Amino acid sequence: MRLALIAHDEQKDTLVEFAREYVDLLSTHDLLATGTTGKRLNEETALTVERKSSGPLGGDMQIGAEVANGDCHGIVFLRDPLTAQPHEPDISALLRICDVHDVPLATNPASAAHLVEGIGRGR
Repeated sequence: MRLALIAHDEQKDTLVEFAREYVDLLSTHDLLATGTTGKRLNEETALTVERKSSGPLGGDMQIGAEVANGDCHGIVFLRDPLTAQPHEPDISALLRICDVHDVPLATNPASAAHLVEGIGRGR
């Protein structure tokens, strides 16, 4: 399976910690991420992550295109619910495309754990 890992700035540390905790499960999948998140995951975990553009520069839309093409099968997107994002329309479009294509989307650490553990059981 191909999974996307995305995190807003205030959630990047949490996502790196999450990836370290689930490295065994995540390492069995093809991973992609938006720019800075992918850079941090590549540098700070034992995972290999394909990097797209930064979210504000179109990375969310690139991942959305992969969802629409059937090439991304799940997304962990740790969003910062307390900070307005300048690229909010792109974020909303990504969430919508996941709903349209019935792709699992986790937006907090608890739902991310369920998503990754569920995918792990399905192998």
